[in-house]
Amino acid sequence: MCDKHDTPAAMFQPNDDTQASRRRRLWELSHACHCPLVGVGFPLGVLRKLVDKVTSGKVVADDYEVHVGAVTECGSRNRLSEALQKELERRYAAVLLRFRAAKTTEQVAAMWRVAVANGDVAGAFWAGLTHPRCSAELEEQMCRDLHMVQHQAGACVRADIGKFNATLAENARLAHDLNKAQQRGAALLAEKTADAERHAVQLMQLRAQAVGKDSMIDSLRTELEQLRQSIPGLESRAKLAERLAQMEERERALRNQIVELKVEAMRAAEPAAPIQEETRQVVEHVMKMPLRLSDRSVLCVGGRSGNVATYRELIEREGAQFSHHDGGLEDNANRLDASLAAADLVICQTGCISHSAYWRVKDYCKRNGKRCVFIDNPSISSLARGLEQAGAE
Repeated sequence: MCDKHDTPAAMFQPNDDTQASRRRRLWELSHACHCPLVGVGFPLGVLRKLVDKVTSGKVVADDYEVHVGAVTECGSRNRLSEALQKELERRYAAVLLRFRAAKTTEQVAAMWRVAVANGDVAGAFWAGLTHPRCSAELEEQMCRDLHMVQHQAGACVRADIGKFNATLAENARLAHDLNKAQQRGAALLAEKTADAERHAVQLMQLRAQAVGKDSMIDSLRTELEQLRQSIPGLESRAKLAERLAQMEERERALRNQIVELKVEAMRAAEPAAPIQEETRQVVEHVMKMPLRLSDRSVLCVGGRSGNVATYRELIEREGAQFSHHDGGLEDNANRLDASLAAADLVICQTGCISHSAYWRVKDYCKRNGKRCVFIDNPSISSLARGLEQAGAE
């Protein structure tokens, strides 16, 4: 704030009714009001622009010299003071209109206090000082209040500068951290981009391999079809080969049966009484076993064809139903599954059936939970032991 010059504000008094009924001009205010009015009423840029315009040239003085010169010129009516007056009227027209509603000094003072409380003093200072009801005491009070407001504003500015500097330091730190984060993000993005490109290349390679394998499969299928067409009767040959294997299996079984028949023939040449006695004892033994064959179906697979009648007698005397399948020697092998499905108990004489029939019986009984007793000898005594084993389970 500039030093006070000339007459203090307390010496200013309206001398006539004309002066008391109109607003005062800038040069009519006490010089003590000019310094704070110029300081708060004009931004430095606006003040310098007005001075340049009035002087028709660029002012080379610093901001303080421009301020002091403007305050000095406000003491009288001249081109600069008139320009300042006009700018103040234009800039604070709205505030002037609001203060026009005040009809007494107390009302002007009250409106000034509200402006100070709100922190909007520039326009109110000009409107209050130039108001017709502004007394010398109110003018002095307004200058005092503005002086303290400027001190407080300076303290706030210093605090704001400190906060601003701290904010700048924090901003610099955050900018540094942001730069590092951006660098890390760029590195990660580059890494992910490289991974994506590598995966894309691998995907293309896998797709190419898949296409190549599909082409190879199609080629092999075409070649296989050509081979099939080049060999007439290939399917019938495969069936004939399967049939041949079945015939060979049956041939082996027949040879085994021939050997057994020869052995039986040799035994038949011996006295028959001991054999019959043995058979009778076996039958009696079977009849005494605690079998639970009543109303059951018993399937005998394999065995000597000459013993089938004895097999039937042994089983049917216990109230069971007897069925027989020779294991594929004479009976149709396809009927074996149906016979197995209808039986409650299966007696499989492994020495007198084909290998395929043996495996079919074993696999079927295992899959379906069918009780099955395997006998390695086709004699009646072996059958009796098998029945005894089945009855004991």
